[in-house]
Amino acid sequence: MTSPVPGRLSAGEPGWTTDADVVVVGSGIAGLTVALRLRHQVGKILVVTKDVLSAGSTQWAQGGIAAALGPGDSPDQHERDTLVAGAGACNPAAVRVLVNEGPEAVRELIALGANFDHSPDGVLSLTREGGHHRDRIAHAGGDATGAEIQRALVAAIQAAPDIEVVEHALALDLLPAADGGVAGITLHVMGEGQRDGVGAVRCRAVVLASGGLGQVFSQTTNPGVSTGDGMALALRAGALLRDLEFVQFHPTVMYLGPDSRGQQPLISEAVRGEGAFLVDFEGVRFMQGQHELADLAPRDVVAKAITRRMHETGHPHMWLDATRIFVDRAASEASDQSRFWEKRFPTILATCREHGVDPVTELIPVAPACHYASGGVATDLWGRSGVPGLYATGEVACSGVHGANRLASNSLLEGLVFSRRIAQVLPDELRPYADPVTDERRPGLVAADVRAALQAVMTEQVGVLRSATGLTHALDELAALAGKVGEVGTRAWEATNLVTISTAMADSARLREETRGSHWREDFPERDDEHWSGHFDVRLADSGLSVEFTAAPPSDGAVA
Repeated sequence: MTSPVPGRLSAGEPGWTTDADVVVVGSGIAGLTVALRLRHQVGKILVVTKDVLSAGSTQWAQGGIAAALGPGDSPDQHERDTLVAGAGACNPAAVRVLVNEGPEAVRELIALGANFDHSPDGVLSLTREGGHHRDRIAHAGGDATGAEIQRALVAAIQAAPDIEVVEHALALDLLPAADGGVAGITLHVMGEGQRDGVGAVRCRAVVLASGGLGQVFSQTTNPGVSTGDGMALALRAGALLRDLEFVQFHPTVMYLGPDSRGQQPLISEAVRGEGAFLVDFEGVRFMQGQHELADLAPRDVVAKAITRRMHETGHPHMWLDATRIFVDRAASEASDQSRFWEKRFPTILATCREHGVDPVTELIPVAPACHYASGGVATDLWGRSGVPGLYATGEVACSGVHGANRLASNSLLEGLVFSRRIAQVLPDELRPYADPVTDERRPGLVAADVRAALQAVMTEQVGVLRSATGLTHALDELAALAGKVGEVGTRAWEATNLVTISTAMADSARLREETRGSHWREDFPERDDEHWSGHFDVRLADSGLSVEFTAAPPSDGAVA
């Protein structure tokens, strides 16, 4: 199936130009880590961020960062849990890199200045989340891990005057070199004085660390900047996108009503790690018997169980009972319970109360919502894409560590580990400066006002529950939306990226006729290693998007 998505974004001619050795797109844990580790190794580093330096997905991460740091734990155990969660679709070599290099990477993050929580005797506090068989989640500020990591990294960047930062800048497209590699990148900068409007950065390498695609759906835990820009840019440049059908829906997102749209409040899996559990409207603990880990089963298992219960009962959400997490541990007084919440989950406590729910004494309404893209720009173990000079790290990338369903709290670790690896190889791989060649790709732009319709059809047909009928309908609707021509501007650029990524995702999901991890087909309810063990890769050619399947043995020990 092909689609009329454009080969590049329509934009005005660059009104300004500059040079840099390396352009890093994104300012979360992945982007800032690679920038900090590249300084002193390359000449000029330019960090481009769509909002302000502290914005993005990292700051919203509540639960923590997973690594084998505790007594009795090991990288081998972390590897097993990751492979099981990934439902046979992980790259085992990438998982080994993640779990073996993870502990050192976290220790370096602590040495940089990130203040993680410790017990009274000074031992690093570790908790457990879904899919983990050990306490290995390091956290900060109770449930403010991402915010603390972001604070430490931003402070380090601000103390490094040799790293230039451009805020409020949307990455548009790569400038092509004669060999098909990177010659530079075009940006649209809003309100940066002389660098205002569309401009071009001539550079020797681009590192994409631009995050995910949550705004494809009506409800998501992702911030508003997560419109799939980096993935779409890479696809238009000739890179492969892999595993886009594997979108993780976090099972416990606070339900704010049927009309709520955009970023929704996340109720961290760590709350269940401390003893909270799910119940239906009759008070039945429906996760019992569903999985050996019950309420702490991998996220796809829990999200499917909640969705199934919602369909069975006709209710728009289920409930999370966290009213006894401290009582079950140590005491029985409500004041103790309240103090425990204030220390361990202050952010979630404040958010719940802001929305009229006191989790100390009341059940929290929850339902699944889009949380994380396990797929993205296909990379090797060193973050290299198939386009010379283009690297990717973090959620924008598909390194192979997540497979069909990311293990809880492996996302921050992936950005940390693979950004360090990019910084190891990139200085020796820097391309010479090259003049951009004439861009022959077909320009285009989708109307800005298609976003609501796109999100509605993606949520309804390409969300937690999928079928051939629904996916075909979604592709027809997306093709119609892609035909609505837009005028140059940020909202239209974002809409074009959303249509591009949504089409690639829906087509991959249509072709994968099985249920695996976070990809749930109602018409093919079983995992099928015989036919579908492997990956769907998306390319963009002159004729449109094409999706190809590459077989690979299952990575979790299952027999194909």
